[in-house]
Amino acid sequence: MPIHSSTFKPPRLLRSPHLQTIVPALLRKQRPPPMNRSWIELPDGDALEIALTPRLHARLAIISHGLEGSMSSSYVIGMVRALRHEGWDVLTWNMRGCGGTPNRLPTWYHSGKSEDLGAILEHALSFNHDEIALVGFSVGGNITLKYLGENGACVPDRVRKAVAISVPMDLRGSAEQLALPRNRIYMEYLLKPLRARIKQKAMRYPELFSIKGLSSITTFKEFDERFTAPFHGFSSVDHYWDDSSSLKYLTGITIPTLAITALDDPFLSATCIPHGIAETLPMFQLETSDYGGHVGFLNSYSLASTWAEARTVSFMRGSEESLVY
Repeated sequence: MPIHSSTFKPPRLLRSPHLQTIVPALLRKQRPPPMNRSWIELPDGDALEIALTPRLHARLAIISHGLEGSMSSSYVIGMVRALRHEGWDVLTWNMRGCGGTPNRLPTWYHSGKSEDLGAILEHALSFNHDEIALVGFSVGGNITLKYLGENGACVPDRVRKAVAISVPMDLRGSAEQLALPRNRIYMEYLLKPLRARIKQKAMRYPELFSIKGLSSITTFKEFDERFTAPFHGFSSVDHYWDDSSSLKYLTGITIPTLAITALDDPFLSATCIPHGIAETLPMFQLETSDYGGHVGFLNSYSLASTWAEARTVSFMRGSEESLVY
């Protein structure tokens, strides 16, 4: 599809990509609506926690959070509220080991673990909604796009649309971008909980994990090379990044899919914004804005809602313009 320039225009004092990224992460407080929590058992013996709004509508949206986020992340709750307002039931889920509860196995989630989203979707089909949509943020967006692309025409018929926001479609490029000195604050913010996860694993599985030198890891390349890749069956960090990046799967997407990306996103390299590929794909729409940061898109000082939430709602409606509500 042709690449679209978004209608997003931030307030003048919130144009900085760093303010767009940091302000909602630290200051946006969202009260979650009532949701029923339960667990889904997985074939490998692990389990995933889900939360589902009360059944009121014929449509269901499944929201996937970002790296070291959870169903309680403010951007997830904000999207839940926006979609509920629009007449959707909503399911959120915690990736393995996220949300404060350790998972059962030595392995955990990673940026390409699309089979877990597949398990969530398979479970959701039993609710018998007429229509299902997928929404993913950052790594959750990468997993969403990868799932859609690798499954292609085999994606269940009731899955009709998808939205992916601030997606590191090229994991290598994103890792290299975050390793730049100017992005050190973000790199450390993301690595801190990952180091804590390894310490927790080492306490439970001392025969498998060593924390020697853990504190000296300062980049995703070092972390993924030592932990993510080998513990999840990849031969190297390059194998992990190449196999898990949604960029290589975009050509397989068969349902209308919108990717929203800010050109000033400090987490993303130019290779994460696939202008050339997007123009050739009939079902994939890339929408870029000059501003927005990473999972930001604040269009007012109130922090009550974001432009990305309104744009997601309008895409679900079939409208090309974002709506303010």
